[in-house]
Amino acid sequence: MLLNKIVSFTIIAIYSFALLQIFIYSIAQLQLLVSFVKNRHKQPKTRAYKTWPQVTIQLPIYNEAYVVERLITNIIKLDYPKHLFEIQVLDDSTDTSVYTTSKLINQYKTQGFDIKHHKRKSRTGFKAGALKEGLEVAKGEFIAVFDADFLPQKDWLKITLPHFYHDQVGVVQTRWGHLNRNTNLLTKIQAFALDFHFTIEQVGRNQAKHFINFNGTAGIWRKSCIYDAGNWQGDTLTEDLDLSYRAQLKDWKFVYLKDVVTPAELPAIMSAARSQQFRWNKGAAENFSKNFFNVLKSSNISIGSKFHSFYHLLNSSLFLLILLIAVLSIPILYIKSLFPELKLVFFALSVFGISSLFFLIAYWYSFKELYGKSFYSFLKFLGLFILFFSVAMGLSLHNSIAVLEGHFQKKSAFIRTPKFNNVLQGNVYTTREINWVNFIEFLLFLYFGFGIYSAFKVEDFGLISFHLMLFVGFGFVFYQSILSKN
Repeated sequence: MLLNKIVSFTIIAIYSFALLQIFIYSIAQLQLLVSFVKNRHKQPKTRAYKTWPQVTIQLPIYNEAYVVERLITNIIKLDYPKHLFEIQVLDDSTDTSVYTTSKLINQYKTQGFDIKHHKRKSRTGFKAGALKEGLEVAKGEFIAVFDADFLPQKDWLKITLPHFYHDQVGVVQTRWGHLNRNTNLLTKIQAFALDFHFTIEQVGRNQAKHFINFNGTAGIWRKSCIYDAGNWQGDTLTEDLDLSYRAQLKDWKFVYLKDVVTPAELPAIMSAARSQQFRWNKGAAENFSKNFFNVLKSSNISIGSKFHSFYHLLNSSLFLLILLIAVLSIPILYIKSLFPELKLVFFALSVFGISSLFFLIAYWYSFKELYGKSFYSFLKFLGLFILFFSVAMGLSLHNSIAVLEGHFQKKSAFIRTPKFNNVLQGNVYTTREINWVNFIEFLLFLYFGFGIYSAFKVEDFGLISFHLMLFVGFGFVFYQSILSKN
């Protein structure tokens, strides 16, 4: 009996701690929402150019056979003086796409475009290494970066450049749009999540003068800012987040343009989405180790900004907490049944459930900002909100492994996210590998099915909706990873 109490109280303590951390994180998100609401109509400052500055556009690519022609053709169409407009195709490709790219570049050279094909002998530093090497010979005072699947609008440069209104503005970042939002349920869920980041989080942080991040693409840097911040570095998997923090620690200012949308392609199959999620989550954890203590030690950064930087850099680590809460929630059901005298303790813990309400409110503001606030829109939002959180929880094991690797500094290669351009069947870059993670995800699917059964067994239905979402989430992730034809 004593052992049962010790184990039970330990589980309750760990469960309570994880719930508390998510509650604090939800408060941070609520603060960003307040900042967003206060400032969503505020127009960023601009300056007028008498003569346009020299610009270099960097296009880092690696085995992009399906999208490279679309990319270069789109960039060529940008409305900007030819003599002030340099294009660097930073091509680390190892497949036959390199010949298509070379042919296309030569074609545009003959038309008078300043476009160069940069090919390295090795992928040292991966994307960061390619950007750094291109920077060494870049002509531009300003450096725009576009990943292979991004298609900026024709007047993109003339819209973004005036926002370098002050010499201390180092970056202008635009909002991502989605070319294939409605391809399938997976792309709809990803679009839903990214829309929240690119509205509430980016606007909220930027307007509250907290640190934000360059998102790796669809943004433009002042070259001197990159050099002053220590240049691109390939020691994390999210070189964009790393350089962003180092630049802001040097007092460079970032401008975020919510109303300038740069469309791109979302991963349309689970293997591609998993690859992207792994890189983003591991990279964020690596950046916490690399940059947070510099933020903490800085006397120029407010306590509020340090608080938000802590949860910004640990954003991916929430998956560890979610997985912990999920796994412990079933034993919690039985502990509640065994120890009725702890009723008040569990009632107090249920208060942390308000976190879900905070998230719901914040995501609804993001959704209605972009898609309106009709009753139909709210019903659509509610369905996407439940599906998004179900799938996010279903990915919690996969993403937790990425986070742990990041915190423990386990190095791994930069695995690119394959681009499709609607070529889903027979895409040469996609692979389907069954591994031990998939097997455990299947076991967790069964485990949370047992959680649903347990609600009836102990006649406690307080967590049944949570277990149902976990059951659906892990089932969806397993099916899409192993059984789906795409």
